[in-house]
Amino acid sequence: MVRLAFLAVATALVLSPDVGGVPRSQPPQQNQPKDQNAPAATPASGAASGAQQAAPKTDVPLQEESRMMILRSVDGEFARMLTSLPGGRKGFHFRAGEPVDQNALRKAIQSSGAALNTGDNVQITRLEFQGKEILIDLNGGGRQQGSWKKHVQMQIGLPTEPVQTRTQTTTTDGAGPAISGKKTGATLFLDFDSTLPDMTPDQVKQYLSTVLDFSKQRSAAVQYTETLPPKVQEAIAQKRAEVGMDRDEVLAAMGRPERKVREREDDGSETEDWIYGHPPARTTFVRFTGEKVSKVDSYPD
Repeated sequence: MVRLAFLAVATALVLSPDVGGVPRSQPPQQNQPKDQNAPAATPASGAASGAQQAAPKTDVPLQEESRMMILRSVDGEFARMLTSLPGGRKGFHFRAGEPVDQNALRKAIQSSGAALNTGDNVQITRLEFQGKEILIDLNGGGRQQGSWKKHVQMQIGLPTEPVQTRTQTTTTDGAGPAISGKKTGATLFLDFDSTLPDMTPDQVKQYLSTVLDFSKQRSAAVQYTETLPPKVQEAIAQKRAEVGMDRDEVLAAMGRPERKVREREDDGSETEDWIYGHPPARTTFVRFTGEKVSKVDSYPD
């Protein structure tokens, strides 16, 4: 059984003398020094602050726990565009902690057209960690095939269409032509100088604040969970799965699993395990029998 195999690996690693040297993820530094002259309150000043905020100075690479928290807290969020963005498969690159290169942005829009414009409401529909960069898809991304809204509903579990977008767009800042006649998305790449450092969801949003304004948008997870029973809302708020939840509710609570494993039981019934984490770190197995959670196990306890 998959669960027993993971338990055996976790136990072996925990008992190994080498495991003691494995670095633990450090609590995020939430408070910024008071002597930084960072403007506050308004969306525009938030963007300026994000541009001036340097990337985290740490030798610790992005930890598994931090990565999962970023996926749970940032993937699926709504925002308002602070600038136009080009379409296309190449996307647009900008460096963490630095202002957007306006010359590069203008050239990209002139080449590919403006897929999204200043003031557009968008949703983050994909986050992917790639070596020295984070890929962020907005409204399905520039490489989308088919309906991005269907993809969002599958990933986030929203019961209704999550974002109202225009069927025709026009460039508002004169940067270049717009793609019209269809709903479009864009892809961003948040670049770092080296391997992705450990960071918090708030830090990721701060880097993105040069392009996206999160301040006046309600969380996608909040909008969805408000429709659920109180006990389910409490479980989602505590980031845990419970017996009786369906897949959408588990996605809202814990995000996308690292792995999914299907098994056939002796009685012929099929089960599906959603696995979160890697040994020797805490690993959680969420078992679905049919459409509902039938068992939740975590190792070590």
